[in-house]
Amino acid sequence: GFFQKRKCKNFFEYCDSYDPANPKSHKGMDLNRIPTKALFEHFDLGEDVIDFVGHAVALYSDDEYLNRAAIETVERVKLYQTSFMRWGQSPYIYPLYGLGELPQAFARLSAVCGGTFMLHQPVDQILYNEAGEAIGIESGGQRARAKLIVGDPSYFADKVRKTGKVHRAICILSHPVPSTNNHSSCQIILPQKQCGRSNDIYVCVTSSKHRVA
Repeated sequence: GFFQKRKCKNFFEYCDSYDPANPKSHKGMDLNRIPTKALFEHFDLGEDVIDFVGHAVALYSDDEYLNRAAIETVERVKLYQTSFMRWGQSPYIYPLYGLGELPQAFARLSAVCGGTFMLHQPVDQILYNEAGEAIGIESGGQRARAKLIVGDPSYFADKVRKTGKVHRAICILSHPVPSTNNHSSCQIILPQKQCGRSNDIYVCVTSSKHRVA
């Protein structure tokens, strides 16, 4: 409704003007202490607006964020606003020729910065220190150490536990998705409450515009 749009506008203006170093922009609220739910109540946002802000703008996949510090949500909203202003019609960017371009870009940047990129190398074991922290890997009798190791959970079988599943589906369409203004690419987010689920449903639509079809 009209009044909720006005309240939502006031909330976005607050997020846009919020500056951690400027107490005047805090409007008397300590976002590091109050939960996000309290911040929404302060602006009297309705459930539909909260769903929109929390899931479509801040990109939370469930409602647990409502009980966490509000500063996290405000920072996410500010990031969305900044991205939208920078890229124009959308806050998202998607690489041409698909997501496979991201590791290629990482490899090129790694080479520029003097890094070594090795493919098809077996990992014999993950190296840990006395505190149980990963400090490197061993491959073919050679050891490489690093401050941070990123890997598939299968490499850390004794360190991880299963907490959920991700269901994926690929649909090939012969027409634009209805109610998207015939856009050839878009992001559709179905909030968990509206689907009767515990997590959101994300629909990513791409096309020949991104050289993936």
